[in-house]
Amino acid sequence: MIEVQDVTKQFGKVQALAGATFTARDGQVTALLGPNGAGKTTLLRMLVGLLRRDAGRIAVDGVDPGVDPMTVRRSIGFLTDQFGLYEKLTTREYLHYFGELNGMERPALARRVDEVTELLALEDILERRSKGFSQGQRIKVALARTLLHRPRNLLLDEPSRGLDVMSARALRRALAALRADGCCVIMATHVMQEVTNSCDDVIVIAGGRTVAQGTPQSLCERTGIASLEDAFVKLVGTDEGIAV
Repeated sequence: MIEVQDVTKQFGKVQALAGATFTARDGQVTALLGPNGAGKTTLLRMLVGLLRRDAGRIAVDGVDPGVDPMTVRRSIGFLTDQFGLYEKLTTREYLHYFGELNGMERPALARRVDEVTELLALEDILERRSKGFSQGQRIKVALARTLLHRPRNLLLDEPSRGLDVMSARALRRALAALRADGCCVIMATHVMQEVTNSCDDVIVIAGGRTVAQGTPQSLCERTGIASLEDAFVKLVGTDEGIAV
């Protein structure tokens, strides 16, 4: 479980976060929605201990990433917009490299590579070098790396960008498997279709603050609007950064 209470962060004169508060529970996929510049990426980086908050409280399974970041990182998988693929390595070589960095023993690592390959439909690129991969292929390989060490908490920053239909289906299968395994997943996204298809709970932030949290249905009921996209626009007061 990930808990955030009244978290603030300022960069010079820019107030990136001004009191974000929410709880993301185990066994759920939680969407993190907000307009561009709302503070989503800043918040994700704080959860993994890459940025220090100015004030407030964060706990990842009861551990403060600002106090003990290494313990938190061992329990977290973090997919960012910087994939870090090594173009001269095949997908299999790349996954084995990162598995060994995470201290995985070779027999267990080989089995886990097979599992994530099947989960994310990587069979056709498993023995290929990543140079020349499409955006969707690169995201899938980066997600496979993120899942290798079986993290109990998963942070995904725009995971569906650039995915084709089949890759998007593979992502949804992966999210469903993680939910069934009891993982806590937070997915920052602008794509309302992914929220509707994959997410149990929704956190809406605007101006660095949490303005709403609830199921997609409850947010629609709260605003009196049937469309989640239109409900989101009403909650944040802008239509900037929406994708369908």
